[in-house]
Amino acid sequence: MRFPLLPSFAIAAAGLLLGPARASPPPATPAATASSASSASPADLFGELFVRVQQERLFPDSKTFVDAVPLRQPAAILDAYRRERPDDTAALRLFVSREFTLPAPRPALALPPLPLREHIAALWPHLVRPPLTPPPFSSALPLARPFIVPGGRYQEIYYWDSYFTMLGFLRDGRSADVAGLVDNFADLLARYGHIPNGTRTYYLSRSQPPFFYQMVALTSPADPAAADARYLDALLTEHRYWMAGAANVRPGTAAQHVVRLADGTLLNRYWDARATPREESYREDVATAAESGRPADEVYRDLRAAAESGWDFSSRWLADGRHLTTIETTALVPVDLNALLYGLERAIAAGCARRGDRGCAADFERRAAARAAAIRRYLWNDAAGAFVDRYWASDRLSDRLTIATTMPLYVGLATSAQADRVARTVEARLLRRGGVATTTTATGQQWDEPNGWAPLQWIAIQGLDRYGHVRLADMIAGRWVRTVSLVYRRDGRLVEKYDVDTGRPGGGGEYPVQDGFGWTNGVTRALLDRANARPARR
Repeated sequence: MRFPLLPSFAIAAAGLLLGPARASPPPATPAATASSASSASPADLFGELFVRVQQERLFPDSKTFVDAVPLRQPAAILDAYRRERPDDTAALRLFVSREFTLPAPRPALALPPLPLREHIAALWPHLVRPPLTPPPFSSALPLARPFIVPGGRYQEIYYWDSYFTMLGFLRDGRSADVAGLVDNFADLLARYGHIPNGTRTYYLSRSQPPFFYQMVALTSPADPAAADARYLDALLTEHRYWMAGAANVRPGTAAQHVVRLADGTLLNRYWDARATPREESYREDVATAAESGRPADEVYRDLRAAAESGWDFSSRWLADGRHLTTIETTALVPVDLNALLYGLERAIAAGCARRGDRGCAADFERRAAARAAAIRRYLWNDAAGAFVDRYWASDRLSDRLTIATTMPLYVGLATSAQADRVARTVEARLLRRGGVATTTTATGQQWDEPNGWAPLQWIAIQGLDRYGHVRLADMIAGRWVRTVSLVYRRDGRLVEKYDVDTGRPGGGGEYPVQDGFGWTNGVTRALLDRANARPARR
């Protein structure tokens, strides 16, 4: 991600920020060692070899090569490549198979037929991994404790996925696993100054929606402030990461994740420290930038920023609402990010108060109150009855309705009148047969209608519940569980996303729909408990 990082990556990131962005990464140097490369990405290490492998589409999935493990020093591999110069794709494939261990295909799980609740419990052991000490020059980051992966092509931790997976862990009696995951994230904050998008070196230049404070609360459900105090240093580290550059950003400008509106109001955006193609989607990003007719570094930064949002990709980020070539993520102040940062600031205030630091508590209560007031004022579209994103430079609201409108309800900063309007808007425009749709626009991107995603169902349900809209929350929960159950009964699997119009696995995006799937398991498991508790609640 950003700052602070390990020295070698910090130097690389600084070069990208201060100099012109490149579509191709610099070649690796012979001086590379395991120590200096501990946070160097595959593009950093393998330069022209990396570019050729990805551009020739040696593997159908661009993620395959960046997860491969080199069998010797990268400099030696690169020297051999330059000497041999494989003259066609077949020769290149032989070279790569000789010099790298490729990720093994994941066999399909063969679990016996079980009721949905028991099936989810049986999936957890297949998604938990032991502590990891990666081999030299692997793109994997070390982890001192067991961790959870989403499933499918994703065999590393992903930041915001993990929170929703933890919801299921708790309900299946795996609280020790939750505590271990939180400690892994605290370690990442201590090591890199932020929680990366995922635990790979090629994800280090960005984070994801900041749910860490909510993970911390899960370790002490009866007394979240006690957990906030215990993890206060980590919470403060995450806040510093998102607010880096705030002291010097002028009205009407932005710096890293921070934007200052024309009247001086301070808010945040998604952003990435690099302005090069995503290594795990290198070929795709190069093609998008070439087709756009825009400066390539701008396109790359916006693609990466959308990956940080978790919504990669959506009409939400597209200037024309249709084409990925018009992506403009960094131009927007996102309502979900700012709502979560309000929650983080409240958690820090609670942790400071529990530690007896009144000055810190008052400071972060003030920050949270200012952010809440700004969200209610600047990210509210009264005509639409919804919270929306805002263009920080032109000082206008986005016209896109998305289910992110429920995030201010989820964290409790909306007024009652705003929450009532949001509930009516969601029911009228986003509620479908199988849950809530992500947006009202069908583009073929995976974070658009008709797709629904487990974390967004949970956020909507919890937010509506919080403001007393229990009927609508129950309706969304029931429809979502029914969708997941129908696909499970028909196909024997839980998947990453669902078509909430047809009740089938979702589509769109850069890769086939993935099985597993951590956050679907966690949210569905939590909603099954909600269904059982419904008569008592009513």
